[in-house]
Amino acid sequence: MAGNSSDPGRSVTSRVLGVLGSFDPTHTRQSLSQISRRSGIPVATCHRILGELSAWGAVHRQPDGTYTVGHRLAKLGMLAPIQRGLRQVASPYMQDVLLATRQVVNLFVLDGTEALLLDRIAGTHVGSPIARPGDKLPLHTSAGGKVLLAHGSAELWETCTRALVRETSSSIVDIPRLEQEMASVRGRGYATTDGEHSPGAHGLAVPVRDVEGGVIAALGIVTLARIKDYQRIVPALQVASAAITRSLGIPA
Repeated sequence: MAGNSSDPGRSVTSRVLGVLGSFDPTHTRQSLSQISRRSGIPVATCHRILGELSAWGAVHRQPDGTYTVGHRLAKLGMLAPIQRGLRQVASPYMQDVLLATRQVVNLFVLDGTEALLLDRIAGTHVGSPIARPGDKLPLHTSAGGKVLLAHGSAELWETCTRALVRETSSSIVDIPRLEQEMASVRGRGYATTDGEHSPGAHGLAVPVRDVEGGVIAALGIVTLARIKDYQRIVPALQVASAAITRSLGIPA
């Protein structure tokens, strides 16, 4: 959290960074007054800065007047070395999954309390994309997000379950039911969704681990048809995931 911005000597750059710095994993959606309070910047100044940041795409003003981090800032984050390296390592194995399943292949990473679509590959006959690289999805409605939530911290769970959004009639917004779903994800080693983020879209994802066993991403497929051949798709994803882990452990 930034210091007291009532200091008239604080630079414009410092104030902009203060506004952006007010967002964190537990404050992903904030009102103008919250941003002002957390950044220590007067409301009027915050409003002006947020207007400029919104026009550029660094923040997004929601219909209810609250603000979230914008897609343009999220896409800049994808250029960070750790994420760029993961994309480069995962790319050939995602191609393998595409060939094996003939479905859209997604790679998700945790971004605050959402699942950031880091990369996506598809064939030529998949129709309009449900999500594009740089988009962020709720953890509880996407297969990749469920993987990240199931293997996340207790703090992540508490934050995400404070206000579960019902994106479709199939979204799981009942906490006891979601807890059972998370236990199932951990037990069977993969997560599924059936029209929970977008009507008619079905997903399946497995964890991607680092060399120490921690879950750093989720690799999955999404299709507009119900998934029936789990015995073929799950192993294909797991083999690719294991290969990504091994490649991450090879010194550059």
